Amino acid sequence: MEQKYIVAIEIGSSKIKGAIGSIDETGTLSVLAVEEEKVLDSVRYGCIQNVDMVCNAVSQVVSRLEQGPNIAPRKIKSVYVSVGGRSLSSLIVDESTILPEETEITESIIAQIKSKVKTTVVADRDVIDVVPCKYFVDKQLVPNPVGVFGQTLTAKMNLIVCKPQIKRNINRVICERLPYAIAGYVVRPVAIADIVLTDNEKRLGCMFVDFGAETTTVSIYKDAVLQYIATLPMGSRNITRDITATNCIEEKAEEIKIAHGSAISDGTAKKTTVDGFDTAEINSFVQARSSEIVANIIEQLNYAGYKAAELPQGIIIVGGGAKLRGFNSLLGTNSDMKVRSGAPAGMIRIVDSGIQAYDSIDVLALLMAASRMSTLECTYMPEIEVVDEPVATQEIEDVENDVDDDFVEETPQPAKSTNKRKWGINLGALKERVVRIVTESSDDDNDGYDDED
Repeated sequence: MEQKYIVAIEIGSSKIKGAIGSIDETGTLSVLAVEEEKVLDSVRYGCIQNVDMVCNAVSQVVSRLEQGPNIAPRKIKSVYVSVGGRSLSSLIVDESTILPEETEITESIIAQIKSKVKTTVVADRDVIDVVPCKYFVDKQLVPNPVGVFGQTLTAKMNLIVCKPQIKRNINRVICERLPYAIAGYVVRPVAIADIVLTDNEKRLGCMFVDFGAETTTVSIYKDAVLQYIATLPMGSRNITRDITATNCIEEKAEEIKIAHGSAISDGTAKKTTVDGFDTAEINSFVQARSSEIVANIIEQLNYAGYKAAELPQGIIIVGGGAKLRGFNSLLGTNSDMKVRSGAPAGMIRIVDSGIQAYDSIDVLALLMAASRMSTLECTYMPEIEVVDEPVATQEIEDVENDVDDDFVEETPQPAKSTNKRKWGINLGALKERVVRIVTESSDDDNDGYDDED
C-alpha cells in the first residue's frame, strides 16, 4: 500500500497533545512530530468543559503539526481521538450463537458476535469498544476459536462504555468548531497497555495503572485479555491543590510538589524551608493524599474479584503522577505487589530525536492503536493554483514601452537634416564658383571680340 499519514489527538485534563505519523507499505509506523498545549480547568476528569478554550488549544496543536518539516505542505483533514475520563468503565456481556451444523469458526463469525454485542443498550452510556475475554466452543473453553469446529459458540465480552457527554463534546470541538473529521475513537488506557505490557504480564496477570492529573485508571489483565477496567476521580492534581492550603497558587504548588514532594516520609523530623514554605508541612499534604489514592487503587482488586497473588506480574504504572517521589514505593509496600514504571516497547520508530517517549506515551499509544485499525488517510496535499496577476502584466508592458522609448532616443534622427545642411553649403559654394567661372569666361569672350574688330 502507499504511504499514509495518520494524526492522533489526546485531550487530557492538563494538556492537549497531538501526534502525526506515517505508515509505509510494510505497515511500519514512524512518528514524525508531537506537539502539546497546556490547558487549565478546560477539561475536568477527562471531559471537556470549556469547548472554546479546548478548540483553540487543538487548533494550535494541529497548526504546529502541519508546519513540521516532515509534514509541510500537507494539511490535516481528520484525526483519531482518545476516550477516557471518570465515566470510563467496563461491563461483562455474554453472547452465544448456534450454528445450523458443525462448522469451522471463522473471523467473520467472531466479527458478527462482536457487532451484535456492540449494539447492546446500556443506560446513560455510549459503547466505545468491545474486548473479548473468553470463548467457548460447544461449552469447551478455547483460547482462540478461529479454526475450531463446533455448533455452539459462546463469547464473554468486555463492553467498554462512557457517558455520552464525552463523545458529544469531542465532536463539538473537532467537527463543529474545527474543520476536521473524526477518523475513529480509541480507548486511552487500553491503547497505552498495548504498548507497555509484555505478553507474559498479560497472560500471567497484572494490574495496569494510569496515574493522570485528575483521574487514575486501573485495568486488570489475566489470561492475555482485559478482565476489568475502572476510572477513579482522583489524580496528581488533587495533591497539588492540597498544597495550595499553604497559601500559594496552584502553579507554585505544582513546582514545589515536583521539586520537594515525597509520598513517603524520610524518617527525619528535620525542618527545612523552601521559598518561605515548610517542606514538612508540604509533605504532610502530599503523603496524606498519596495514601488515599493508593488505597483506592488497591481496592479495585476486590471490585474485580482478584487477589494480589493471582496477579504475579504485579503493578505496572504510567502517567505524570507516577513521577512523584516515593509514590511507587508506597504503592508496592501497601499492596504487597511488585511495581515497575511502564515505558513504550521498542515497536515505535520515532523520527524526531526531540520527542521523549515516556512523556508522550499517551499520544504515541493512540497513534499506534490507530495504525492497527483500518487506517484512513488523515492528510491531503493542497492544490497549488496559478493566478495571473494584473500587476505583473502591467510591469511587463511598462518594460516593453521603456525598451521602445530607449530605441527611439538612440536613433540618430537629426542625421538627415545635418547631411542636408552639409549638402546645401556645398551646392551654394559650387554655385558661386560656377557663376564666377561663367562671368570670367564671358569677359574673356568680349575681350577677344574687341581684338578681332
